[in-house]
Amino acid sequence: MGNAPSDKQDTDRSGVLDGAHLPERFASVEALEDFLVQPSQALIDDLAQVDGDIMILGVAGKMGPTLARLARNAAPGKRVIGVARFTDPSVRERLAQWGIETIAADLLERANIDALPRVPNVIFAAGHKFGAKDNQPLTWAMNTHVPALVADTLREARIVSFSTGNVYPLSRVGTPGADENTLAEPIGEYAQSCLGRERMFSYFSSRHGNAGRIVRLNYAIDMRYGVLHDIAAKVHRGETIDVTMGHVNVIWQGDANAQVLRCLRHCTTPATPINCTGPEPLSVRWLANALASRLGTQAQFSGQEAPTALLSNTTLAAGKFGYPLVPLSAMLDWTADWIRHGQPTLGKPTKFEVRDGSF
Repeated sequence: MGNAPSDKQDTDRSGVLDGAHLPERFASVEALEDFLVQPSQALIDDLAQVDGDIMILGVAGKMGPTLARLARNAAPGKRVIGVARFTDPSVRERLAQWGIETIAADLLERANIDALPRVPNVIFAAGHKFGAKDNQPLTWAMNTHVPALVADTLREARIVSFSTGNVYPLSRVGTPGADENTLAEPIGEYAQSCLGRERMFSYFSSRHGNAGRIVRLNYAIDMRYGVLHDIAAKVHRGETIDVTMGHVNVIWQGDANAQVLRCLRHCTTPATPINCTGPEPLSVRWLANALASRLGTQAQFSGQEAPTALLSNTTLAAGKFGYPLVPLSAMLDWTADWIRHGQPTLGKPTKFEVRDGSF
């Protein structure tokens, strides 16, 4: 049913991320991914306190492969199992090369969930966003129905689930943003379905007594996608930047993945949310100008900043995990360099400009 891990040690195990020695640029996708999967000492220490192996559902998504490798590098004594449909077989092959067991399964099929191994730790990273407005039934099935099946079936596991800051209402600019006590007011069916996912994990966690955590993430930065990539690409092409959604939070994907894994040590019963993003609200106009300066061009703008934006307060996460290790200045430098050299993109825009919830 699955691929056994190879005996080959992942070569990036040798590096421990400390935030003090960051690369100047990434010359290739391989260099980028090798850096993304360097664990911090804090992550290594936290996973050492978590008993048992780790299974990642939805491992073939944007963040899944580096999440799995990061777990493997931080806790080489644990089995790391990745579950996905693997419509691209090369993803499965690469995971196996990195020592990650793989299981091909469609989580919409209850029998496939029933057949999954019972491990103490589960990361739920499956979901549907891109093109959500074009297939709302699938969006609800993936974001609410599948979580209910998983939460009810894997009832003895700690479950850390990805969610999104889109479940919050828009916050007034100039405030810290929504914290975990802010009443959820999702705009649009995608965000509503994500709140449904959260409610399913909280309900079954309460019913079965297993611990969990719900990670409300926005926006992870990888050179191949993310808010900075979207802005830099438009600036580089000479396109206008809509600043109506005038402020955002961003976090390095490696820092986000580390926080997700560290949540295994910080689960609650029932499962409760925790925000995951960068600590400061950032002006989209300022980001565009900063990237334009690095790219040797001028940013062009349209619209006017609205008085509200999708913003999250990370006080709770900072208290548990500290501040992210990769600073904004490095992300700006890396993104501009990546775009200037025409490096690969995943072609999945964040659509951070959207204010009506239609993704």
